[in-house]
Amino acid sequence: MQRSVSPAVKYLAAFMLSAALFINTAILPASAATANVESPQEYAVFLKDKYNVTVASEATKGDFIQQVAAIIGNPKTEKAVAFTDVAAADSLYASAAGLYGKGILSGTTVQPEQPLKSWVAALIALRAANLQELAFTYPQEKVDAALAKLGSPSGLNTATAQELAAAVDTGLIPAEYYGEFKSNAVASSELTQVLLGKVLTINGKYKQYIGSVSDPDIYSKFYTAYTTSNIIQIPELQEVVDSALKQDIVTGYNLKDSRFDSNFVESLSVTYGHSNVKHALQLIGLLRSEGLDAKVQFEPKTSAYIHMKEWGEPRIDDTNTAVLTESGNYINYAKEYDIKFEFATAADKEKFNSIILAYAKKDDKDQKGLIAGSWFQPLYYTLTQAEGYKQIANNKIVDGHYYAQTFSLPDKTDEIAKGFAKVDPDVKVSTYTFWVDGPFFNYLNGEGL
Repeated sequence: MQRSVSPAVKYLAAFMLSAALFINTAILPASAATANVESPQEYAVFLKDKYNVTVASEATKGDFIQQVAAIIGNPKTEKAVAFTDVAAADSLYASAAGLYGKGILSGTTVQPEQPLKSWVAALIALRAANLQELAFTYPQEKVDAALAKLGSPSGLNTATAQELAAAVDTGLIPAEYYGEFKSNAVASSELTQVLLGKVLTINGKYKQYIGSVSDPDIYSKFYTAYTTSNIIQIPELQEVVDSALKQDIVTGYNLKDSRFDSNFVESLSVTYGHSNVKHALQLIGLLRSEGLDAKVQFEPKTSAYIHMKEWGEPRIDDTNTAVLTESGNYINYAKEYDIKFEFATAADKEKFNSIILAYAKKDDKDQKGLIAGSWFQPLYYTLTQAEGYKQIANNKIVDGHYYAQTFSLPDKTDEIAKGFAKVDPDVKVSTYTFWVDGPFFNYLNGEGL
């Protein structure tokens, strides 16, 4: 889990060279120049994975109300709502009352069995996305210009027209679905999925990522994310895990910040850890050259481990710091990162493993034909079982949005939890299993390369 880190300044020249090579369109797949737009199918996978929401081909207004309530956290209302057509004992009642309490539903007649009309879905989505105040700033001229794109629907009151106009201008209704509003049509499943996805996105509950492998500017985005990150320091949490480190309860740990979590679909995702920014830039280029695209999230990480006194003075710079312990050894804190990829298909995720083993896994000290900074035991893992990966465990302690984690074999988790309990009886260690690449499993298991 812990590796030495080289200063970022050493990589500036190499970064500029590699970036110049990578963005040469003559050597890029055709897809590399194409902007990534979230599809209804991607939203559908996310909705099912995170919220167990599936959009039917012939949805009703009641279905959509339940779906919206689910993705915004099933809001509660303290006051009972007397709907004319939804009884308090009805399974829809809690969702409808919650949305009514937030002003997302504006009347007490719900019409839950009515086929979901496109304009009704858009209005509910705009309110769930918290864009109403923006809508109500719209003068008539601005409303007319936006609604012209929808065929200038008639019979709308002022507020409804403003809200629909804002849904157009903010991109809540993408251009490819304008046609569904020109004939008072029932919302297609694709439009419904997109509206739900946009609500999640605007509310900050969708995926978080800096770009895609195929983006022309992904190198500069990743490089900037790395150079603007810092060594993570959480004094109270570190006091606990450092004590465990000094007592050999653990051999190392990571510090991370959950605010950088990608929220990707885990069955399509792999997390790859390293310390060298040049390695990450070349890894992205490697995936491009192999025809693989993926969403990319940068997650800052700090690794801590014991630096033995016989190794000499630890290096102190922007990427490393150390503190002297009572034994004369040091605890070294190294700036690292996790780069999380979400692939389009499970097959692409499977290819990733073979690509790393071929081009980013060192077997010999002087081995050629590998990307820069390749390790003997590369570290990458998936939270869902996958071919070629082996099961290990994570031992995690949370402090607000920060957390410390240390990886172990599954049969070591009880021992680690008991060790932390001796350090601090109040500490809570959560444990779960996941799947890591074979070379890192061998390293953790004390085996050879």
